[in-house]
Amino acid sequence: MAKPITHIDKKELTEEEQRQQELEELQETLLENKEAITKTVELLGNLEKQGILNLLNGLVSEGDQVLRVLVQNLDKPENTQAIRNGLLMMSTLGLVNMKELEPILLKVNAGIERVGENADTDESTGYLDMVRALKDPEVNRAVTLTLNFLKGMGEEKTDHQQNVDRTPDSNV
Repeated sequence: MAKPITHIDKKELTEEEQRQQELEELQETLLENKEAITKTVELLGNLEKQGILNLLNGLVSEGDQVLRVLVQNLDKPENTQAIRNGLLMMSTLGLVNMKELEPILLKVNAGIERVGENADTDESTGYLDMVRALKDPEVNRAVTLTLNFLKGMGEEKTDHQQNVDRTPDSNV
């Protein structure tokens, strides 16, 4: 009957064999991720061309001092309020229905373009000119749109709108 194996001798790799094995593993990893590595090198090249890499290196090397200046500036009341305003604007933009707003913005752009074309005129407009202008379909549509906008602004808010407008920390 055979004797049971009680001790297994593990083959010890020499330092050179260990390095060779690690090098092969590294080459295999590089080949598997060739596309990602190529894109990363391109990104680093573009960052270097634009000078952003030097900027980032400077920020990292002077990190504590940069962080200290940043915190000191953020601690100023006007900057704190600006951050709050920015966050409020971001949350408000999330509520805007862009599909409904897009046609209105296109009309605003057209109006701005028309003003730019006629900005240098010295004509004066009287009351009768304004009343006559209301007969123009384009002017009438714009006035109607403006009146509807003003009515919408004057409406009472629904419970949902009031809840959305409340900030989590209204005491600040």
